[in-house]
Amino acid sequence: MGENMERQDRLKGLKSAHIREMQSRNVRVSSRIEDFLEIIVELEDIHGEARVSDIASHLAISRPTVVRMLGKMSNEGWIEQIPYRPVKLCPKGRQHAEWMRERHSILFRFLRHLGVEETTAHHETEGIEHHLSEITVRSIEKMVERLEE
Repeated sequence: MGENMERQDRLKGLKSAHIREMQSRNVRVSSRIEDFLEIIVELEDIHGEARVSDIASHLAISRPTVVRMLGKMSNEGWIEQIPYRPVKLCPKGRQHAEWMRERHSILFRFLRHLGVEETTAHHETEGIEHHLSEITVRSIEKMVERLEE
């Protein structure tokens, strides 16, 4: 009897998670846009600009693919784009990129406290960071701060 109840609870949990995922998809920034924002902010901060060829190189994708995504990002207000010129983050893009840096740092520190090796912690943070809500990340941050006290 108990095992059957656990399975039913698991099914309810899966349904609830799926519904929440579908609802948050409209609000959450796609992981693809976040990948572009990460590269653009780093290129801007290091080189003062983010060129299409550099973005393509760092993401290991073709220039036409980059141009298509940059067009979408421009339409959505993430970047300013002038043909044949480097792209620039708009305030919305810069703000989200800064949040992404903070989120990465929090999750990386959390994994390190769990004893995960540094290189692995960076790699696995990249894998999970796009899928956690800000509420969850802030809860992890509180725990990490307590661990670091």
